[in-house]
Amino acid sequence: MQNQAEEHMLKPCLAEKSSVRALLEKSILVCLFLSSVLAIAPISSARAQSATLAKLATARDKSISEIAEANAVQAIVWGSPLVVMYNLRFNDALGPRAKAAPNAIWRMENISTPELSAEAGYVTPNVNTVYGFGFLDLGAEPIVMTVPDSHGRYYMVEIVDMWTNAFAYAGGIATGYTGGKFALVGPGWKGELPPDVKRIDCPTRWVMIQPRVHLLDQQDLPEALKVLDGITVQGLAAATGKPAPPAPSYNYPAPKLYDAKLPVSALALSDPLQFWEILADAMIENPPPGDQMSALLPMFHMLGLEPGKPWNRAGVNPVVLTAMRQAAVKVPELLSHMPSGSFVNGWFRPPPSMGNFGTDYLTRAVIARVGLTGNIPREAIYLLGSVTHDGIVLDGSHRYTVTFKEPPPFIQPGFWSLTMYDSANNYTVPNPINRYSLGSDDKAMKYNPDGSLTIYVQKDDPGTDKESNWLPAPPKSFYLILRSYAPGEAMVKSLADPSAYVPPTVALVK
Repeated sequence: MQNQAEEHMLKPCLAEKSSVRALLEKSILVCLFLSSVLAIAPISSARAQSATLAKLATARDKSISEIAEANAVQAIVWGSPLVVMYNLRFNDALGPRAKAAPNAIWRMENISTPELSAEAGYVTPNVNTVYGFGFLDLGAEPIVMTVPDSHGRYYMVEIVDMWTNAFAYAGGIATGYTGGKFALVGPGWKGELPPDVKRIDCPTRWVMIQPRVHLLDQQDLPEALKVLDGITVQGLAAATGKPAPPAPSYNYPAPKLYDAKLPVSALALSDPLQFWEILADAMIENPPPGDQMSALLPMFHMLGLEPGKPWNRAGVNPVVLTAMRQAAVKVPELLSHMPSGSFVNGWFRPPPSMGNFGTDYLTRAVIARVGLTGNIPREAIYLLGSVTHDGIVLDGSHRYTVTFKEPPPFIQPGFWSLTMYDSANNYTVPNPINRYSLGSDDKAMKYNPDGSLTIYVQKDDPGTDKESNWLPAPPKSFYLILRSYAPGEAMVKSLADPSAYVPPTVALVK
């Protein structure tokens, strides 16, 4: 009985103890659960935060890249003419295959055949003149240029700054053909010039002079070369019988090209980032006008371009650097296909800014790429044809006719010509009859009964009856340049009023 009573009395206590133990067990489980949650939560939060930051970084880099590429494209359009001239200067005046030292003239021995064009690295040359090229350094003293009396033969000397602006001329429409002396004076020079010398102030320390002397044919070459030889340059000290200043030394880095067969204007640099190094270095020596320095260069700050300073790739954001590299590869190729001016009857007419471009940076870049040192309209006008009148791209696998209602007008002793170029390299086209152009010098051309003129443009000989009017084409893509040197008034007016002179019709022969 006693045991039963004790058991009866202990039941509530045992029940309470069981309840407490159960509660304790639950508490322990809750604590364990909370501990696990608290341990895991920071890890999950860190992972989420890391993923979010990665997305933000990717979006940020994408934005930087796109802005940098747009910025780089603008900088290349603006600055590539200076880099092209730097490359041409190295090729012609400073490199291992230099044609003439600084402050001297390289005189080509003949017209710009495909071989001579490639040697000069000079794109889309005319073949109705013999050329001279000379890079002049005006840093130490002015250079005196003498031009001859040509006795009525057409010639001119284009004077180009390092940004490819043709800012002055001797000969041609500008000064005529009776000769004279001109002093090319660099920025900041102060001094006296001889009274018989005309002063030409130059906007950059370096300039290029480019004589062109007209010849009718190969028999006329010796007489043309005499006039070319009469175009000379010498330092002011030598010209006035005084001691010459110390000769400068030149330590310009060589442009490293991956294809020496391409023209210098192709900017085919093995290291595309060298473009930016050249641009910065060339700007230090040949700065742009002050308004461009203040208005444009601040836009290119993210690219590491600063006035008066070398470009340091190590100091540029790697994302920006990648965009700059890509743009330096892509933009020169884009420029080679960019039209400029207005489109009339299948021809591109240049804008009035041609040759001395001002702020027309895109046209300047396009011309530096495909028609380096093109002249101002008053001295020469160029029309570019790469399609037929109805828009079909010209290709040597087809045949074409080019029909003039009237030839391009010019002022004597000027001339007009239609010249063929290979689209692959911008040089004249090798062909079995060594004919690269036709024009006013070709007296054997046959005119149609109504006074119009048809030129046959094709790869193969069109036959004996048409051979005098045949302009040989390459097997593949090509383009044509129609030129008028000392252009007539109708040609000049046509740049603003297309009806003043309508260019010839280029038609596919079916």
